[in-house]
Amino acid sequence: MTSPALLPSRVPPAKRIRLHAGYAWRNSGHPLLAQLRVAWDTRSWAGFPAVRSEVGGVSISYSGVPEGLAYALEFTEQRRETSAKETAAREISTRKGWQLARPAQLPGADIVIVGTSAAKAERLPVNASLIMPIRVHFVLDFDRDFDRIHSRASKGARRDFRQKSRQHDWSFGIERDPAWFEHFYDRMYRATMSKRYEGRARTESRESAYECLFRSGVLFHLSMDGQRVAGHLCHWDPRSGVLTSRLLGVLDGAEEYYAAGALKVMYFHLIEWAARNEVRRLDFQGTEAFLSKGTYQMKRRFGTQVVLPPNHFGGKRLWLQVRRDSAEVRDFLVDNPMLTEGTDGTLEAVYFHDSQRTARIDYRAESPGVGRIRHVELDTFLAELHED
Repeated sequence: MTSPALLPSRVPPAKRIRLHAGYAWRNSGHPLLAQLRVAWDTRSWAGFPAVRSEVGGVSISYSGVPEGLAYALEFTEQRRETSAKETAAREISTRKGWQLARPAQLPGADIVIVGTSAAKAERLPVNASLIMPIRVHFVLDFDRDFDRIHSRASKGARRDFRQKSRQHDWSFGIERDPAWFEHFYDRMYRATMSKRYEGRARTESRESAYECLFRSGVLFHLSMDGQRVAGHLCHWDPRSGVLTSRLLGVLDGAEEYYAAGALKVMYFHLIEWAARNEVRRLDFQGTEAFLSKGTYQMKRRFGTQVVLPPNHFGGKRLWLQVRRDSAEVRDFLVDNPMLTEGTDGTLEAVYFHDSQRTARIDYRAESPGVGRIRHVELDTFLAELHED
């Protein structure tokens, strides 16, 4: 892929440096920078959020790196709020980094989660506990022709694509006009984030999106029956040949475009475009390591490989320990199978079950990169909680 001509900057040089430095700190896959970020974010003398959340008869506390509030605690709240049809109640405090290594000093809860470095997570207690990635990415490597890559997608995803292609006239292309970037940012990206996540939305600033993504990256547009209804802004690294999904959305965040299949159609067109334009790897970015997350299930359907993120998230983990055995806790564990890291570093899917609860294998885990699937009996997993 030929790198696009660099568009003019909109900010003074000093601010441009700050924007690029901030973007690299958040997203760079350079090993040294990623390692530095992990070390800084998990330093022993720093203060960290420690939040206890209770809803639906299950209390969960999260302590550690701030991103875990969005990528772990909020997801568990959404799942519990949906089941209980009530809003989570939070108790907010702080802990020092050294206290994260002492589970007795963390907020008490039925389930305790700590967000820290992989090395520090491995030193935490192993009873009734698991170690999870804080996030995972979904990637496609273009070492084969498009037809073979296309065939990796699930039969259901390919069937849906054919069906949607018959129902509407779709067109896909690249846009370099800064005015259309503004339209995309306001009417598609921000509107979609607001509609989908409301107060929990996490957005890239306009200046950062323009300076660090649009100027040197690729902004795709998707039209349905002659109207542009979706956009997708990607970061392009010409040295590594990696095209990374960053910002996307549908017009006004409208549900009708989701129902029409706009995002799924856009992903298939993006895969074809990448395959035909010498992209070495297409990184769809990722999501939380819970199989019950809709984004997880959607992205795995395109035949992607599940990998640890190339940035600082690749060096961070969640340590999850169950402290109390109850029907509600068991329901939560069964309803939310997890992607965990085995002792040998292999990613494995864990499904809980017991004599009264069937493993939720409807949340599929079979994907390249997931080395094992484990079915864990809850009576055995929680046995130590009942020992005198």
